[in-house]
Amino acid sequence: MTQTASNPAAPAIRFRAVTKRFGTAVSLDGVDFDVPSGSLFGLVGANGAGKTTLLRCLLDATRPDAGEILVLDVRSTLSSARRSVAYLPERFNAPFYATGADYLSLMARLYGHSLDAEAIATALGSLELDRSALKKPVRAFSKGMTQKLGLAACLLSKRPILVLDEPASGLDPQARARLKAVLTERHHAGRTIFLTSHALADVDEMCSDMAILHAGTLRFAGSPAALREAENEASLEKAFLRRIEPAAAQG
Repeated sequence: MTQTASNPAAPAIRFRAVTKRFGTAVSLDGVDFDVPSGSLFGLVGANGAGKTTLLRCLLDATRPDAGEILVLDVRSTLSSARRSVAYLPERFNAPFYATGADYLSLMARLYGHSLDAEAIATALGSLELDRSALKKPVRAFSKGMTQKLGLAACLLSKRPILVLDEPASGLDPQARARLKAVLTERHHAGRTIFLTSHALADVDEMCSDMAILHAGTLRFAGSPAALREAENEASLEKAFLRRIEPAAAQG
């Protein structure tokens, strides 16, 4: 029987004791936290902390060895869970033979909605991606233009949850500032945004909630302000270091 979301007040995503091993290596060790509905949630951690593995489990690209993940109260292993999610991978590459318009049309079909010219113009304008990009082949795009195209497809998806893996990758400082403004606007409009980032200053500025993964374990879940207060630090960077390396930070 298909499981459907029945509780509109439920967290957008629940991670429940998620464990994943690759041979003898433990990538995730009982990770347990919630992504509140309508939050702009930052998942942070050093390289190899387990962030990408957790996203792969969320998207059912790999199965946890233990625990479960719920997306709007639907088990992540069910295809219906992914109908609520739009995803942008860290290493995003659109089909090189497609034009910008071709790619947006393809993604609209995959997301199950029709394209609206006004919505496209708004999405491109908010990311400062020139409309001429719609007619150009993706192979002619710069890294920044390609990233903006992927972000535009997610913004146009009409999905209630956006999962963005390092969404500012390849963007220059001006484009990063525009992206932060767009994500904050969508967050205030009630959309749930779950992103990974190495830019802790951006997380502190944008995110209502965050979690820290370190060596596959959850070290913190709460607001950026709560982490700074708990670690008695003015900057999120220093609070993060204290949380993952308490002895080194205090020495």
